Amino acid sequence: MAWVLKMDEVIESGLAHDFDASLSGIGQELGAGAYSMSDVLALPIFKQEDSNLPPDNDTKHPPFQYVMCAATSPAVKLHDETLTYLNQGQSYEIRLLDNRKMGDMPEISGKLVKSIIRVVFHDRRLQYTEHQQLEGWKWNRPGDRLLDLDIPMSVGVIDIKTNPSQLNAVEFLWDPGKRTSAFIQVHCISTEFTPRKHGGEKGVPFRIQVDTFKQAENGEYTDHLHSASCQIKVFKPKGADRKQKTDREKMEKRTAHEKEKYQPSYDTTILTECSPWPDTPTAFVNSSPTPTPAFTSTPHSTYSVPDSNSSSPNHQGDGIPQASGEHLQPSATIQETQQWLLKHRFPTYTRVFSNFSGADLLKLTREDLVQICGPADGIRLYNALKSRSVRPRLTIYVCQEQSRNAQLERQQDSGSGEGRNGAIFVYHAIYLEEMAASEVTRKLALVFNIPLHQINQVYRQGPTGIHILVSDQMVQNFEDESCFLVTTIKAENGEGFHIILK
Repeated sequence: MAWVLKMDEVIESGLAHDFDASLSGIGQELGAGAYSMSDVLALPIFKQEDSNLPPDNDTKHPPFQYVMCAATSPAVKLHDETLTYLNQGQSYEIRLLDNRKMGDMPEISGKLVKSIIRVVFHDRRLQYTEHQQLEGWKWNRPGDRLLDLDIPMSVGVIDIKTNPSQLNAVEFLWDPGKRTSAFIQVHCISTEFTPRKHGGEKGVPFRIQVDTFKQAENGEYTDHLHSASCQIKVFKPKGADRKQKTDREKMEKRTAHEKEKYQPSYDTTILTECSPWPDTPTAFVNSSPTPTPAFTSTPHSTYSVPDSNSSSPNHQGDGIPQASGEHLQPSATIQETQQWLLKHRFPTYTRVFSNFSGADLLKLTREDLVQICGPADGIRLYNALKSRSVRPRLTIYVCQEQSRNAQLERQQDSGSGEGRNGAIFVYHAIYLEEMAASEVTRKLALVFNIPLHQINQVYRQGPTGIHILVSDQMVQNFEDESCFLVTTIKAENGEGFHIILK
């Protein structure tokens, strides 16, 4: 038995010696130091697999790169977008780097390009209502801007422009072949756009976006080259430093396994490629006090909005397109949809729905509209789109006496009974919701195309031809579907008219 055990030891010793010898060959090939992974990948087996991959020059190569000198938060998960904390009013450097390869875009070599830096909302719902949000901020902070350029610290920027109607953007020209750094200051804080309900609200995130354009044939910088952005939150002075410290301390308390799920904090923030901001760059060309604002309604909003007191919201006068009535039809064009929004007191959302037809708008759910327009306006718009029209409290019919008399005269001249039977007297329906004399006056002015300011009084003809002033109490005692002949007489002072209901 002892002999067998000894033989086993000899065999094991020999196998170990052979294994060590085989390893020694690898060590001699790779060297005494730590092996290099690039040497391993250079082996023929790996070269054969790499031959199936596309070459590096086939991948898209961005022409520029923008780097903001501010540290990213360590409390961001691996596959989420980076988040950077900024202090209100503090200057932060954004380096604009030429990232072109040799021979890329020779048309901009030695020439200037234009970049627009914006601070915009990250949340999609706030993007839809950006104009209202910025107008509210402007009202609370008169004379301030959301974004400024620290000109003394900036390097390589030329022809800097800030538009009074665009408080959240600055533009400038720069040479990609030279060192360029733009120092920005963000003056709005994230909690300024949070509903004040309970205190301690979580601030909304913003985005810093850079859009770069080259010069077109007409001399304007309108040809888009590159866009990139990053997510930020803005705190009161020193607040970003405290938040960064808090996030770092939270991460230190996590286990090693949990830390693997989060990104490390980087000293700088690299802006990632994105779509260009939808505003046209030409809106920034003119820096005069009254330029075309970028955050304004679409051209469709130039349609005149009728006085909300001039007609019923549920029943419109003659000549109004169907899309401007109570219900928006699926067949309504984009223009008719814009008119419908204006008619139903949604002028602030004509820009949001500038490319929506009637069918597009009707497809939106209640939740969609609440997310886009907010709870109050979203529910109101949904009700206007889906609900039934409210029945008027009172309906009266009116006919202009001159046209009726003219038709009667034509019947008498014909001397035919058939003519009398075939006569059509055109009456207009007036729908009342307020049951007030002022509402009757407004509706009469609308129906008969009389300027409202020229109507002095409205009378009702009573017994023996007396004229009774139409009051709220009289209107409330009108019988439903009453018929009246309407005539106008010139006022005693020669200015305006009186209307008489017969």
